Amino acid sequence: MARKFIYIVAALIVLVIAGGFVIRIYEAELTELAFVPTAKFEKQAAFEPNKYASNDMWFARPGKTGNPADWLPAGAAKPDVRGPAAIFFIHPTSYIGRDHWNAPLDDAESQDRARLFLRGLASPFASTGEMWAPRYRQAAIGSFLTTKPEGQQALDAAYQDVLLAFDEFVAKVQKDRPIILAGHSQGALHLTHLLKDRVAGKPIAKRIVAAYVVGWPISLNNDVAAMGLPACSGPDQTGCIMAWQSFAEPAEYDRISKVYDTTTGFNGQSRKGTAMLCTNPLNGGAAAAADMKANLGTLKPDATLDTGELVVGAVPARCDAKGFLLIGDPPEVGPYVLPGNNYHVYDFPLFWANVRADATLRLRKFLQK
Repeated sequence: MARKFIYIVAALIVLVIAGGFVIRIYEAELTELAFVPTAKFEKQAAFEPNKYASNDMWFARPGKTGNPADWLPAGAAKPDVRGPAAIFFIHPTSYIGRDHWNAPLDDAESQDRARLFLRGLASPFASTGEMWAPRYRQAAIGSFLTTKPEGQQALDAAYQDVLLAFDEFVAKVQKDRPIILAGHSQGALHLTHLLKDRVAGKPIAKRIVAAYVVGWPISLNNDVAAMGLPACSGPDQTGCIMAWQSFAEPAEYDRISKVYDTTTGFNGQSRKGTAMLCTNPLNGGAAAAADMKANLGTLKPDATLDTGELVVGAVPARCDAKGFLLIGDPPEVGPYVLPGNNYHVYDFPLFWANVRADATLRLRKFLQK
């Protein structure tokens, strides 16, 4: 029972709402949980430059066995041959301890939880090529529940690990190989910075099939240009960004919007009043709305989270004027739904088969070019 509770907490809190928006958006729900680290913040020593040359620093990479992203739900066919892409996937927060501001890599529970997340979130991309999913000293959930400077320091430290892992990834992948980038929640936050710092304006941008930056608010006006890739406007476009935040209706996201309006974009301008980037995963961003008939399969996990099935036509999707993705009436996909009909936990699973098809098609179009 204790183990099951840990996963419920992880799904409802850690995976879902990791990020600097949390303390103000979910203050009423979360302050009593007191996950803020009690330890003194200790600046992490930087990893040596070749740290990520070791297989031990990856949940998945070529030559490493036990890739959690190879997991498939019932009804999903295993590809006869994997595609030629290299996929870099940044997992969301999985550390809920209070002993550290950044998760130690020898914390067994957070590492097991990260593997669990990769099964459901990274698996749609596995058929397109070789998966690279780094372990990193992620910011603890409590870092996001405080206004103390230690919270941002923990995020900055985690990002340095991600940068080092990405540099190793780029160094090891063949120079002409297509690349798919993806991340969710805290992983998506790091991916926004990675695009800005390592992709925008650089030759590698021409190798990006697509970037799936899911579960994190991005300003269409004040962030996207600095990230170096445009928003996807169709399923056969390459070198573009897919992004969405899922809510059933009636959607209650006013608190997110209010906090979003207090932040500053990558261009130094206030995000207030700007629409969030929303690309519909059911049609590759070709239109704001898509009927549930376009949904090729929603991943519905079983109670143990060990297995799952694909349910065709489970939900529609529609980007509203503010940039939130609305999925109609609340679907029965599991118990891990946040207040306000927030389906953040299910951002990828709601559209599992469509994400898989989307990545496959974009890769094919990229190779044709």
